[in-house]
Amino acid sequence: MLLSERQEKIAEMVHADGPIPGNEIARRLHVTRAALRSDLAILTMLGILDARPKLGYFYIGNESTDLIADKIRSLLVDTALSRPVIVAGEASVYDAIVGMFTEDVGTIFVGSEESLEGVVSRKDLLKSALGKRDLTTMPVRMVMTGAGRLIYAEMGDDVLSAAQKMIDHEIDCLPVVEVVQRDGKREYRVRGRISKTNIVRLFVDIGQGSRRVNE
Repeated sequence: MLLSERQEKIAEMVHADGPIPGNEIARRLHVTRAALRSDLAILTMLGILDARPKLGYFYIGNESTDLIADKIRSLLVDTALSRPVIVAGEASVYDAIVGMFTEDVGTIFVGSEESLEGVVSRKDLLKSALGKRDLTTMPVRMVMTGAGRLIYAEMGDDVLSAAQKMIDHEIDCLPVVEVVQRDGKREYRVRGRISKTNIVRLFVDIGQGSRRVNE
């Protein structure tokens, strides 16, 4: 809902100098107290202002916005995980395509739960299918994004940062991993996956009241 010019002035005034009695607001705007009744009611209904007896009107718009932002930042990726679909590195591109459509996912992980080697997206498989190569004998390792270029999330990350990574890198899904050092090398243990669909479903559940933000 767009605010009128007078409503914006009232919000700015109360934000700067509140709490302010209604009579004082009217005096500053050179109108009667009765003329402001509907404007103040709208601003209060929208949660921009609130009023207390003997104190007047005070601004809560920023507090409400910050509260919502803080709650969103408190959501961790483990609240939106789904089961990963993993194929061995020796599997063929054809096997990966079958697994992708059978499981109805857009990204498949390559390796094992204890050692993630890479990821394969629909786009990767489509590119491989455009050539004249035999997909039943081509190893999926040949078309995957390897661990050295892996974009991932960890269990302690928040949903907001995971979503930002997907936007920045234009991808639809992230592996959620535990990073470990073994023999001087970094390895990734798969703990789940988080996708744009998972995040949308999470916010729909919260919006419908079927899930609390702090669950």
